[in-house]
Formats: sequence, C-alpha cells, structure tokens
Amino acid sequence: SPAAASKAARAAVAEGLPDTDWPARIRERLAGSRPRHDAEDWLVPGLTVAESRAYRRFFPAEPVPAAVLVPIVEHPGAPTVLLTQRGMQLRHHAGQISFPGGRIEPHDDSPAAAALREAHEEIGLEESCVSVVGFLPDHVVISGFRVTPVVAMVRPGFKLFLDAQEVEDTFEVPLAFVFDPQNHRPRVHRFRAADAEARLFEIPYGDRNIWGATAGMLVTLYRLCVGEPL
Repeated sequence: SPAAASKAARAAVAEGLPDTDWPARIRERLAGSRPRHDAEDWLVPGLTVAESRAYRRFFPAEPVPAAVLVPIVEHPGAPTVLLTQRGMQLRHHAGQISFPGGRIEPHDDSPAAAALREAHEEIGLEESCVSVVGFLPDHVVISGFRVTPVVAMVRPGFKLFLDAQEVEDTFEVPLAFVFDPQNHRPRVHRFRAADAEARLFEIPYGDRNIWGATAGMLVTLYRLCVGEPL
C-alpha cells in the first residue's frame, strides 16, 4: 500500500543516517529561514503542504497568530527536545504535551520574540540560554490558532521555574527518538464538522504521548532534516 511504502522509505532514510549530527543538520536546513504566513503555506500538523490544502476548509479563515519555541537542548552527543505538560485547567489544549508558547501579543516584535517571551513566562527559560536558528512553516490548528514554530538551540545547564497556572511539568525526549520514523505512529483524526478523516501522527514516549500539533511540528522538522517534501 502507499502508506506501507512511505513508512518503509522513511525507515530506510533513518537507517542511512544513524550517526547524524542533528543539531548541525537543523542549523543547515533552517539557515536563512524567515517566518512566512501566506495561507498557501499553512500546514495541518503532520501533513505536507499539498495534503494540508485539502483540509483547509475545516479551519478558521483568520486564525489567531501564535508562536511556540521548539527547544533543542544540545547535550554533547545526545541532544534532546524540551517539552511541557500543560495544566489541566487551561482553556485550550489542557493536559496536552506541547512546546512553550502562546498568542503573539501586540507588543511582541516578531514570532521569535513572542516564543521567547512565552518560554520565559511559562517555564522560566532565560533568553541568554537560547539561540534561535530558524522557522518552520506556520501550522494551523482546529482551536483557531496559526502557530509559527521557532526552532532554537538551548545551552545545557539552564534552570526552569514553572508557572503552575500554565505548566504542570517539563521533560526532555532524545532527539534521536523523535527523529526515528518507527516512532511516528499513524493516528486517524476525524473532523467533526464534516465527514472527513486525516492520517496524522503521534509519538509515544514512555508513559507520555506526544500528539496533535506538537507531534506534527516534530514530524515537519524531521522531514526538513532528511529532505522529504513539506
């Protein structure tokens, strides 16, 4: 089947890159990238641009601009992705695993400024520990946001101070685990507003499950790094 062929192809790519310096690859692929907000480039998390266009009608025509920080922690030889577990009392995406971030406020100079501000407010991550390396295409989510993923490298040794109203917990996942296509589990999502389904992804890790926009952004970053079409 096409799905099986695609999975086999992705596994073959991963096997051919066992010792890849992923932070260096991310820097290379994102060099010179800028936020781009054209609706033609919006991604449904986990889908390519071409696939996303078929589902665009299920999403708000004018979503709220937002930004998230995609923090890659550069532990020597073992980089990780820093993630948060959102508070259960939040209005949007309660309890989900996510990146630090939120809506872009009028006083934010850019999506990067918004992502860095939110990361500091939510988890106490100091901007001095963070180096922004580039941007993924905007991801549009059913809750009404257009999210710009701001990819950054984080120097190890930082201390975090969580806002208990926003974040229940933080944890790190090895980047090699996230970038192993065998860990990208297909998940069929049904759009309630219409009789339609989309094949998205989730990334189970221990007793946690990374899914939704967060998993979709990580899959997008992986595709960029291995040269798959976005």
